[in-house]
Amino acid sequence: MTTAQQVRPPTPPTPSAIRPRVVARTGLYAVLAANVAVVTVLFLQAGTGSSALLLLGRLTGLYGALVMAFQLVLVARLPWLDRRIGMDRLTSWHRWTGFLLLWMLVGHGVFITFGYAAYSSMDPVNQLVDLAETVEGVLRAVVALVLIMVVGAVSVRSARRRLAYETWHFIHLYTYLAVVLAFTHQVAAGTTFTTSPAATVYWYALWGVALGSVLVGRVVLPLWRNWRHQLRVEAVVPESDNVVSVYMTGRDLDRLPARAGQFFLWRFLTRDRWWQANPFSLSAAPDGTRLRLTAKAAGEGSASLRHLKPGTRVFAEGPYGAFTTLHRTRPDALLIAGGVGVTPIRALLEEVHGHAVVVYRVGSEGDAVLHDELRELARARDAELHLVTGPPTPDRLAADGLSALVPDVADRDVYVCGPPGMTTAVLRTLRELGVPRAQVHFERFSLAG
Repeated sequence: MTTAQQVRPPTPPTPSAIRPRVVARTGLYAVLAANVAVVTVLFLQAGTGSSALLLLGRLTGLYGALVMAFQLVLVARLPWLDRRIGMDRLTSWHRWTGFLLLWMLVGHGVFITFGYAAYSSMDPVNQLVDLAETVEGVLRAVVALVLIMVVGAVSVRSARRRLAYETWHFIHLYTYLAVVLAFTHQVAAGTTFTTSPAATVYWYALWGVALGSVLVGRVVLPLWRNWRHQLRVEAVVPESDNVVSVYMTGRDLDRLPARAGQFFLWRFLTRDRWWQANPFSLSAAPDGTRLRLTAKAAGEGSASLRHLKPGTRVFAEGPYGAFTTLHRTRPDALLIAGGVGVTPIRALLEEVHGHAVVVYRVGSEGDAVLHDELRELARARDAELHLVTGPPTPDRLAADGLSALVPDVADRDVYVCGPPGMTTAVLRTLRELGVPRAQVHFERFSLAG
């Protein structure tokens, strides 16, 4: 283990106690709760004279439509939400609400089918076929449900791990077709949709906001930013045998709202790789003139970076992520990196104010990507740098080891970025050391269609 230490500078004032993530999360919950109340009121106003099964069918359908719209907002990649909550958490919420949506829509279909079958002489299967053939919009709803079931099946972790991201993403795109089919079903067959002018206005507004959010966040904004900034590869610099840095320049980069710790989805517009998007963090804080990413050759996409030519056009979606100093709650910071997870940590070190300690965990000193840069940056910013080397076991960042390196760890904001196993172990250690949850910041790359 090697250590670089400097004299501790005066401590700046404590950052604001207002937590942007709490504000955004509370706002989302409040909006969802308000919409649940509105949907319930509209349901009651439509009348409750039907059988219990049909009432349950209508209610699960309405709540399912609301959850579907909420899901769209979660993955719309709206900058205000993304910077405060983070794509990984938004995607996780999207995933779990997706399973809730699936069960709601299955319940909707089952309750409606059995409810109508109770009034007829048909069995449930024939009743469903009859509804699909005779009631406008029901066949579209059946197709939408089948599509959502397929997407749900491939989103189960065991299935997701077996699919390439591009394959999974292509299948996931059918969700948007399911949304359109479900919406047209609601317009054609939903009694609550047309029971009053207020209900009609509400549902059109809800779907308009949800679909508009996706259109703005995932289509309009990326196209606008790429047209405005015109990113191109400036240089490709090998950092080691399997690590490379890519420098990019463009127009008006001082007006690109990127911060240290964030990442982009990068597409390098070459003949063979233009269709592949890879999430890479910025490995240097944006300076208004260029951007830099540093990546390890862990797959075909990252390995191909070494062969990029200067002048290659770049299409970048982002910036994304809440792994920034926006969420600081304490004057001082501890930055913990593992392997190539050092890239956003190195960028954050440029932006962190107050006293900073960097702990960099690697197998050997030769594995320490950007170590020379970190050492010079730590010296310039009067920060401490600890390079912790050795095999994964014993855990050198367990409670005893980490508290020895950083005795005041509980009084610092802690940023953690590294392989999943290391990140999980460090988070467990921080809990053992009594670091408040609000002071712990980490982010896992997790993309949703």
